[in-house]
Amino acid sequence: MWKGRFEEDTAQVVLKFTQSLDLDWRLYDHDIRGSIAHARMLGAVGILSGEEAARIEDGLNEIRREIRAGELKPSEQLEDVHMNVESRLIEILGPAGAKLHTGRSRNDQIATTIRLYLRDSFLDLQGALLLLLETFLDRAGKHQNVVISGYTHLQQAQPISLGHYWMAWFESFLRDCGRLEFALDSLDECPLGAGALAGSTLPLDREMTSKLLGFDHPTRNSLDTVAQRDYMADYHHFASLFAVHAARMAEDLIFYASQEFGWLKLPDSFCTGSSIMPQKKNPDVLELVRGKTGQVLGHMMDLLITLKGLPMTYDRDLQEDKRGLFASLETVKGVLEVMPPLIAKVDVDQEAARAGLEKGFSLALATDVAEYLVVKGIPFRDAHWKVGKLVKYCLEEKKRLTELTLAEWQEQIPEVQPDILEILGLEESVARRKTYGGTAFAQVAAQINQGEKRLLAKAKALEARRERLKTCTL
Repeated sequence: MWKGRFEEDTAQVVLKFTQSLDLDWRLYDHDIRGSIAHARMLGAVGILSGEEAARIEDGLNEIRREIRAGELKPSEQLEDVHMNVESRLIEILGPAGAKLHTGRSRNDQIATTIRLYLRDSFLDLQGALLLLLETFLDRAGKHQNVVISGYTHLQQAQPISLGHYWMAWFESFLRDCGRLEFALDSLDECPLGAGALAGSTLPLDREMTSKLLGFDHPTRNSLDTVAQRDYMADYHHFASLFAVHAARMAEDLIFYASQEFGWLKLPDSFCTGSSIMPQKKNPDVLELVRGKTGQVLGHMMDLLITLKGLPMTYDRDLQEDKRGLFASLETVKGVLEVMPPLIAKVDVDQEAARAGLEKGFSLALATDVAEYLVVKGIPFRDAHWKVGKLVKYCLEEKKRLTELTLAEWQEQIPEVQPDILEILGLEESVARRKTYGGTAFAQVAAQINQGEKRLLAKAKALEARRERLKTCTL
């Protein structure tokens, strides 16, 4: 359709090298929706007659039916989804079909098509993310009063509520929701009418096509429209941090479920066995969640490296922007499919968790003792040194802090009073950490309550987006 100035046919090796059907055939429905909006607009401004516009729309709907039924197979000779659909339309309608591309370039066409596709994909991902967040809230509620060890440097640090731990991941993935919402907002403008790069001499109504397709407004600069892929980069930013969060959480759960930690119980239905060792219960799903993260990060770098050397405006390099994008979407979708049901079945061996804390001589309470001394008027650095010496004594004597007599306490730290014995319980230690956002059981309950409200707000925002798009039935 574009060979008017060429004397030779395109070489077969070039057709094979330049085709994009392996990438964009999945976009047929969104491409047809964009074409229907374009045809209606051309009819409304008088470039097409009302009859021509109606026939084109009917033809496009017939092509959509043929593709869905498997009757229309794409031809590599026609390069991409756009040319395959247009070619079939001309077969059906004759000269009227050849008028569809009036005032339009494949540059603004694909920019519109991919935004429509991504909008639907992002809305589905957002729904899956909300389900994951709901699962964290459920776990946090169930494990609110369970005490485990918190870690820094992978060493026991302080006792915390397991519910507090789950709420930490709730916060991480809630931020991912915000990044996905930003990606949705960044693509919410319609490229149709930007043309190849400079707009059109024809009286195109860009507001009309934008409204028909459910966009907030048309793009504001035709050069930027066909050149930029920021909305894809915004998605990759979301996907990369989501994947990193998922990998870090998977790493935690793998550690905590190991024999060396032993207090986390993973569901059998999300683990596998060994082909040779009958006793093994391997966290393969979590390992794959962790392992797929590199792919997602690589796809982001792929796009950014492609973009960094491109001159304004469109360059054929941009055809490849979809390869990593679609692969990333599939990976993120897969992780979101498996994580909620897995997390929903994670449980804890409370006896093993307590035994793990006690194995460390309950030294995780050392910070409590230092803060106790601060309340008694001792400068924190002095208190820190005194408690450090006490810890050394406990290690030498192989005693827990809870096993020391009052005489031993006062021998090591003369400022200690009998009330020291009242602060040495694990539950008491957790309950006293009442600072806003802390691990106290009451604080965790408040976090869960606020989390439910924030999740509800996200769900309502998602539903509002979906409702706004229900009128776009092209």
